[in-house]
Amino acid sequence: MDALVLKARQQLEEIRSAGTFKVERQITTPQEASVGVLDVAQPVLNFCANNYLGLSNHPVVVAAARKALDSHGYGLSSVRFICGTQDLHKQLEARISAFHGTEDTILYPSCFDANAGLFEALLGPEDAVISDELNHASIIDGIRLCKAKRYRYKHMDLIDLEHKIMEAEDAGAKVKLIATDGVFSMDGDIAPIGDIVALAHHHDAQVFSDECHATGFVGATGRGTDEACNVPGQVDIINSTLGKALGGGTGGYTTGKADVIALLRQRARPYLFSNSLAPSAVAASIAVFDLLSSSSALRDKLQENADYFRRQMAAAGFSIRPGSHPIVPIMLGDAALANKMASAMLQRGVYVVGFSYPVVPKGTARIRVQLSAAHEREHLDKAIAAFKDVGQQLGVIQ
Repeated sequence: MDALVLKARQQLEEIRSAGTFKVERQITTPQEASVGVLDVAQPVLNFCANNYLGLSNHPVVVAAARKALDSHGYGLSSVRFICGTQDLHKQLEARISAFHGTEDTILYPSCFDANAGLFEALLGPEDAVISDELNHASIIDGIRLCKAKRYRYKHMDLIDLEHKIMEAEDAGAKVKLIATDGVFSMDGDIAPIGDIVALAHHHDAQVFSDECHATGFVGATGRGTDEACNVPGQVDIINSTLGKALGGGTGGYTTGKADVIALLRQRARPYLFSNSLAPSAVAASIAVFDLLSSSSALRDKLQENADYFRRQMAAAGFSIRPGSHPIVPIMLGDAALANKMASAMLQRGVYVVGFSYPVVPKGTARIRVQLSAAHEREHLDKAIAAFKDVGQQLGVIQ
């Protein structure tokens, strides 16, 4: 056995022993409120998808993708700057800019790529990036690729953030870029973007926000955390995804000032060296933005579902993170318990997943429930009843 395989096998054994080995269940149906799972006899209610607005199999979205296959083909076999830009790509970039109220937008294969390409392209050793300690792995990896000085502030701690900004000022940083998730995906925490923007203005800094778990449904019209925090248009750079609330397909983007976007087109490596987004995915995303611009009904239903589920689970005695977001973490603490609860829930027809270290800090294992506008009240009630039953059996609640 070679050294690499031996090392991998040993690490896999350690993961299994810790009870944190991840199993990929196979879904046999489209992504909806109820899904088929391989080797599970009956369809199950899905409470672990990022399908916040229920658009992953929406007939209008599917029809737009199917139509684009006929009009624009399957793929482009090229990067954007060679021969991989179709009219659809420019139309979608314009739609996104109009939605966020920004000057221009650049598309990527994913938001992970958008985060990976941002910091290296824009920041040099004379600059500084000040990052929330609980930022998503893709933001952390993107920051690692750049040569800017790095500062990390305590999670959503404005006092510590200002101290780190002042440290960067004292070190002579030219550009000071504050980096935060708009919504933190494991906890559902909504960043205090309004206060962060105020600090940035006071210290001549700029703000970057990753809006992957916000775009389309956070804020009164779903424009994101800047809208929710009453500072629309004041976040300098927004990255987000087309792969969660916005249809659940593929793709990500950066949107902001025209000069910033233009520089990314010239320098962002994931953009320069990755295939263009498939025409069907682009056309479907245009249809999504058309839907969101015409009505907030899906966003409103999602919020009603989140409020109801949170109230009922708290009343049942579960420890949940406070807030209003449709990410609802059921805090358990123990990794093995989280996995056992997830398995028991599946047996009762509810699909949820346990999260533990290294995805979340040690000692904070949880079931992360995600609500959708596709969920009806009877779906919520069935999930709540199953949680109560399993929670009592496992000693989580009385």
